[in-house]
Amino acid sequence: MSILTVKNLSHGFGDRAIFNDVSFRLLKGEHIGLVGANGEGKSTFMDIITGKLEPDEGTISWSKNVRIGYLDQHTVLEKGMTIRDVLKSAFQYLYDLEKRMNDIFNQMAEVSPEEMESMLEETGTIQEMLTNNDFYIIEAKVEEISRGLGIHEIGLDRDVQDLSGGQRTKILLAKLLLEKPDILLLDEPTNYLDEQHIEWLKRYLQEYDNAFILISHDIPFLNSVINLIYHMENQELNRYVGDYDQFLEVYEMKKQQREAAYKKQQQEISELKDFVARNKARVATRNMAMSRQKKLDKMEKIELTKEKPKPQFHFQPARATGKLVFETQDLVIGYDEPLSKPLNLRMERGEKIALTGANGIGKTTLLKSILGLNPPLSGHVEQGDYLEIGYFEQEPADTNRTCIEEVWESFPSYTQFEVRAALAKCGLTTKHIESKVVVLSGGEKAKVRLCKLMNKETNILLLDEPTNHLDVDAKEELKRALKAYKGGMLLICHEPEFYQDVVTDVWNCEHWTTKVI
Repeated sequence: MSILTVKNLSHGFGDRAIFNDVSFRLLKGEHIGLVGANGEGKSTFMDIITGKLEPDEGTISWSKNVRIGYLDQHTVLEKGMTIRDVLKSAFQYLYDLEKRMNDIFNQMAEVSPEEMESMLEETGTIQEMLTNNDFYIIEAKVEEISRGLGIHEIGLDRDVQDLSGGQRTKILLAKLLLEKPDILLLDEPTNYLDEQHIEWLKRYLQEYDNAFILISHDIPFLNSVINLIYHMENQELNRYVGDYDQFLEVYEMKKQQREAAYKKQQQEISELKDFVARNKARVATRNMAMSRQKKLDKMEKIELTKEKPKPQFHFQPARATGKLVFETQDLVIGYDEPLSKPLNLRMERGEKIALTGANGIGKTTLLKSILGLNPPLSGHVEQGDYLEIGYFEQEPADTNRTCIEEVWESFPSYTQFEVRAALAKCGLTTKHIESKVVVLSGGEKAKVRLCKLMNKETNILLLDEPTNHLDVDAKEELKRALKAYKGGMLLICHEPEFYQDVVTDVWNCEHWTTKVI
């Protein structure tokens, strides 16, 4: 049975087409991975099928009474609500039923026997619905999901306005899972989750009976939970049975077959054109030439898929640092309260270190404290000589400037040609480069920030989850560039398959945090 049917969908922004005559069906129980390069329209597709965006053409039909759960990172959380309030709001329809039942009980003293019978029947039905939907164990379910996604340590009574973007995403994901919709729509849910909670979500989705559509560039995670791939490329949406690795095999095979057919057809076209050119003027062979010209005119030309620009990352090196990069002496990091025990850490020239551990324990705060952006609660940081630091921030504020203006501000001596070339090397097309940063996808925004970082001469990189939002090609290229980088590096990352071959050491921050893990 089809839960969702999309027919002849076309959509674009200005002169940039995203979809052209796309059709799609979602069946009950299907676990779909929606994949494609940054900027191909995956999040736009989600916005269209949920009604947030009106398509230029086509129809979207949901089956009746289907409950949709969409992990949308732009959802507004009201000030004054606690995390517990938000999570319990997943059961609002049950609280409304309870209120209806209590209202009926209050009216029972003043009704006739006939009305009483009808009321008892309704309250019985409501009671059964409340029991079947776990109404009487809501608190326990909130606790279970909170612990599974690492929300418990943030504090269930904390105001949602005080949360970081990553924490907000966790809260929205938890609320969504508590709602148990008929279909889950998840747009990069692992971006702000640490390894432990990614593992928990993986098990949850493996056991999930209903359908879901998942956008993710975390291939091991994607492979472990889906059974179908829909690939978005060049305004098309194509279906493949199996996981991402199986899709790649079939995709590469189809690509090679198309290239072989294209070469064969080009050879045939060349021979036909040559025959026509040589024979159309001669009376004896004119008819044969006309016949071949008709064949040429009727021929359905094979077109090769336009290759997307592949990113080429290269970090500009500065002169080498002194032997010491930084050293902390009894450093205690935090804000209103300590996030760490007194830290005595030392990093030397050439070391590349991954910072791992659960979210919220102070990894980003440590980076900011080393940079001097966050004053320590006690102790101090000694920086080495000749440091030229490049910092990749996890959640910078959005800007209304174009990509060109954004890079030009950091490198005013560049010509416009040099700015465009720098952005193009990061895998951005002309249309992206001329767009405002605010309208780009998460992956495209990350590439703009990487462009600024790479064109600055550095000898130490502080990278706070740089792989978030990046597509598979960009991740692989970033990994290669970081391995080739001669300077030192502190990297916060929750993907072992990304950092294991890059770093010289791993610091598990759970060993020194004051937070309960």
